[in-house]
Amino acid sequence: MYGIADAPDAMGFPRGRDRGDENFRWYAVYTYPRHEKKVLSALEERGIESMLPLYQVIHRWRNGVKRQLSLPLFPGYVFVHFNVQQKLKILSIPSVASLVGCGAEPSPLQDGEVDAIRLALPHLAKPHPFLKCGDRVRLKSGPLAGLEGILLRKKDSMKFVLSMDLLQQAISVEIDPADLEQAAVESRSAA
Repeated sequence: MYGIADAPDAMGFPRGRDRGDENFRWYAVYTYPRHEKKVLSALEERGIESMLPLYQVIHRWRNGVKRQLSLPLFPGYVFVHFNVQQKLKILSIPSVASLVGCGAEPSPLQDGEVDAIRLALPHLAKPHPFLKCGDRVRLKSGPLAGLEGILLRKKDSMKFVLSMDLLQQAISVEIDPADLEQAAVESRSAA
């Protein structure tokens, strides 16, 4: 879902009146919990180019009722294209908690990140826990389901490293990141 006053371009992406102006960048706006669509509407009313990536999910309530919902791909965030000098205009919108950044200044998103989100949306992107190389992960499915190991990246693929402490050996297996989840962190007390 894109919230802008202008019609989308041929690929369905927002055009934006000021895309040629280098002072206009994409920023992430942190919203109050579950207020993303409300903030998007307020931005639309003000004619500010914004983007709220959504994904579809079927939710089943305890009483058995099933319904398809459109939920934010990044809960609590709306992406806004504006000139940083206009940040007070953004911060004055009800339900906007803050602009994401360091200290008082918001940090712009990298253009490649925004483009990647746009390209992933038509391919039914869904949220996934943030995993980085070196994280301890657990395999959710497949013949190795339940095993824990370390996540590594080698060239263009993800590798799951299974360490066998007893043998002091390790093996690596190429794995689809969708089959991984973050392993529970053990609390280690100092000896």
